[in-house]
Amino acid sequence: MSTTPKTLTMPVSTSRANPTPSPMKRLTVPRIRQRKGGEPLVMLTAYTVRMAQIMDPHCDMLLVGDSLGQVIYGLPHTVAVTMEMMAAHGAAVVRGSYHAAVIVDMPFGSYEASPELAFANAARLLKETGAAGVKLEGGKVMAPTVEFLTSRGIPVMAHVGLTPQAVNILGGYGVRGKADAEAKTIVEDAIALSNAGAFAMVIEGVMEPIAIEITQKVACPTIGIGASAQCDGQVLVTEDMLGLFERTPKFVKRYGAMSEMVEGAVVHYADEVRSRAFPGPEQIYTTGQ
Repeated sequence: MSTTPKTLTMPVSTSRANPTPSPMKRLTVPRIRQRKGGEPLVMLTAYTVRMAQIMDPHCDMLLVGDSLGQVIYGLPHTVAVTMEMMAAHGAAVVRGSYHAAVIVDMPFGSYEASPELAFANAARLLKETGAAGVKLEGGKVMAPTVEFLTSRGIPVMAHVGLTPQAVNILGGYGVRGKADAEAKTIVEDAIALSNAGAFAMVIEGVMEPIAIEITQKVACPTIGIGASAQCDGQVLVTEDMLGLFERTPKFVKRYGAMSEMVEGAVVHYADEVRSRAFPGPEQIYTTGQ
């Protein structure tokens, strides 16, 4: 009889951290840019490994948005999000994905002061996460920064219209472009950023004609959120789309009722714990097992 101790092994298929990857080739920035005017691009936000694993086969891009400040950390807005938060969550999403291109938001204060500062922080995010590119907010004033980054090997996704990091200037999250002058400015912003080399562009919270005009005028794919179905793709905050919050913006369609599902499961668990129905015989280790 062998006296060699048994080695406890855990099959990869049961590991939370290292699931078996599907045989997929990750999308690249050039392939995404080539989708302009073609099949719509699918993008959702992701902040954790497990959510990335679930969504990855079905999405072209996963956005590690600074919306994690509100969704994950309970902050009142995105202004307080740090580089450390974005780097940690960006790396987690890259580890959990094999197909989608992962894009990481640059947080407020990490890129506005100068192109050189933007490069240093963008390079850090790409190095620490393995992401395909970064996203930054702002209009034509950011065009020189976008050109500086892209000419030095950092893919940039632009973001125009409602820019949440500017909430203190904008005074809230209302739809942008109601006035003709503002609508004209948003279109000019988009064209300047596209010409500067942005490989794609999020258009958020604008009147639909603005989104359509931008989509027709810029060379890069447009990704709408509260914009238009005629954009080259769409993005939503996943937790909004899944119905994890009681209140959702007008432009969000709830594709699930996860809040109710989670609460129902927790109530069931709590009842069984209090009644001592859980754990049952199936969950107990006994002699000889």
